[in-house]
Amino acid sequence: MKNYRVLLIGSGGREHALAWKLAQSRRLDKLWIAPGNPGTATVGENVPVTATDFEGLKAVVLTQQINLVVVGPEEPLVNGLVDWFAADPALAHIPLIGPCRRGAQLEGSKDFAKQFMQRHHIPTARHQTVTRDTLADGDAFLDTLPAPYVLKADGLAAGKGVLIVASRDEAKRQLRRILQGLFGAAGDKVVIEEFLQGIEVSVFALTDGEHYKLLPEAKDYKRIGNHDTGPNTGGMGAVSPVSFVTPDFREKVERQIIRPTIRGLQQEGIDYRGFLFFGLMNVAGHPYVIEYNVRMGDPETEAVMPRLSTDLLDLFDGVAHRTLHEKSCAIIPDTAITVVCVSGGYPEAYAKNYPIDILPDMPDSLLFHAGTAIREGTLVTAGGRVLALTALAPDIAVAREKAYAALTGIRFQDSYCRTDIGLDIAPAPAAEPHHAMSVPPEE
Repeated sequence: MKNYRVLLIGSGGREHALAWKLAQSRRLDKLWIAPGNPGTATVGENVPVTATDFEGLKAVVLTQQINLVVVGPEEPLVNGLVDWFAADPALAHIPLIGPCRRGAQLEGSKDFAKQFMQRHHIPTARHQTVTRDTLADGDAFLDTLPAPYVLKADGLAAGKGVLIVASRDEAKRQLRRILQGLFGAAGDKVVIEEFLQGIEVSVFALTDGEHYKLLPEAKDYKRIGNHDTGPNTGGMGAVSPVSFVTPDFREKVERQIIRPTIRGLQQEGIDYRGFLFFGLMNVAGHPYVIEYNVRMGDPETEAVMPRLSTDLLDLFDGVAHRTLHEKSCAIIPDTAITVVCVSGGYPEAYAKNYPIDILPDMPDSLLFHAGTAIREGTLVTAGGRVLALTALAPDIAVAREKAYAALTGIRFQDSYCRTDIGLDIAPAPAAEPHHAMSVPPEE
């Protein structure tokens, strides 16, 4: 059985959760994280190379004899890291967990994703893409939609490129603002969408390009304030599993969305190996795709990884060698609640470098670092989202109780967290541990 020297790329809470899970693998020789954070340093070795420094990543891979690369964030994928490795004779033999540049356009361009869904008959909201030259068409399309209105910058905008606007006149005004540079070059195109009324859920699959494993689903909480009030953030918490994801709903997701997506990628000649994140809206029991992401979500990863009882590195071995269908993927039935501690002022301006005090005894919980750093030997805040705390229990109410009890052990100036994570999710019906199925994309 082959063992791996792994390079994990990224520096957030998602990467700490992935590193924590990889460190448990019986197939791991050693783990490096680029650039990592103080949390990842407890389970592997950090190297001071950013996620978009391709030459620096190459140097680490060659120097440390890396034989598997796991890409955490979307930016290096959209920038073509997988293609760059494949074109370099010194790197071409090294498998990466993440799609090529064309595959990454599912997240890198909302217009590309919408057109892909249209071509492959994947359910999604009505939409139209607009540029400065087709502004009149955009106004006309808005006139056909009922309020509210959804405007999305086409490109990557650090999770801030989506506006939901209450009135048509305001939607037209904001459309112009985006096209004039509100989100920079990401807004050179704008996707106008019909608003879907329902409840969101994040569904995750891992694919080798031919087969897939369905991972635990999660619901994240994007707004800064309790009861989903205030501006959007990168994510204030997550819950997994989600009670409304019934076997019937899951079957619809696989049949109508996951399998057509993987078949579509094959038909278009896109070699996609890695995570597929389906941001879905449950509309009266029917799934619609809101967005694709080409990596795991954050903070959903912090809730999903603790529920995965399978060796993650063994699954990655299946992705690398297109033998994913031969692997088992076991999920524990416990509920995971993740609560994110953020710096006061986030998602707007916030201060950094506040010392963080963490009590040494925090039972029944997992603490993942997101925006932290070490300054002169002291752990300090270094980002908007600072720490993510996860608790598991057979019952959602007990998981909430454990999570919020453990949070009292974290202190830093102006810290803030939502106090309602999981309150809107009914307890899931009792279920036996289930094994995610590996289903070839062919019908």
